[in-house]
Order: sequence, then structure tokens, then C-alpha cells
Amino acid sequence: MEKLTIKVDGKEYDVRVEETNEGKILVHCGDDVYQVDAPYNKEASIFNKVIKKEIEEKGKSVVTAPLPGTIYDVKVKKGDKVKEGQSLIKLIAMKMENDITAPKPGTIKEVKVKKNDNVNKDDILLIIA
Repeated sequence: MEKLTIKVDGKEYDVRVEETNEGKILVHCGDDVYQVDAPYNKEASIFNKVIKKEIEEKGKSVVTAPLPGTIYDVKVKKGDKVKEGQSLIKLIAMKMENDITAPKPGTIKEVKVKKNDNVNKDDILLIIA
């Protein structure tokens, strides 16, 4: 269960968010529980922070989308060795190309996107070990 603080109309609320076995999301606020009728999506931004933290605790780097856009080009594949600063992905956002680069040297362990995929801010694009 993820604990979050959200701000609505200037007032802060402590909430807990959890996934059910049925793929629903429950939001606990005080004694109230609200069900979100949307399927669980591991790429959803609210869960990406948890996933990213768990992956990084294992010594790997997670490359995320800095803003919403469309994947224009994926320049690497699983198993490729990369250098720090090397171009990995081109993302088109607001009619501009954005170059996503490697935060550290390593080996590509997983590529989670392909050309023409739409991504949201903080979506996980790939993992480097």
C-alpha cells in the first residue's frame, strides 16, 4: 500500500492507495474508502514511483518520460551496452524532439516502449543495470 499526501483546494489529506486482486484501485482517506473503477496499470504514474524505487534499490537505473509525448525512435535494445549520456530514445512532445539519454553506463535490461507508443510523464521507458 502506497501512502501519499494530496492537496485539494489548499487542504492536505493523507491517503493510502492499494490494488485489489480484481484489478481495482482503492483509495483510503481517514475512515472512508473509495474504489476507482479503472483497471490496474503498472505504468500508471501513481505506481511508477513505487516500481522505480524498488528497481533502483536493486542497483538498476530506471529511465522515465520527462513529459507526455509519443515515442519517435528507440535506439537501443535489450542487452545493448550504453555509456552515460548516450541517446536512448527520441520522444516527440509539443511538436519538438526530446532526446532521452542514459543516466549512467550499463547494460539495457528491459525496454518497455516501442515506436509510436504514447507515454505519460514518469512512465517507465527502460531499465539499465
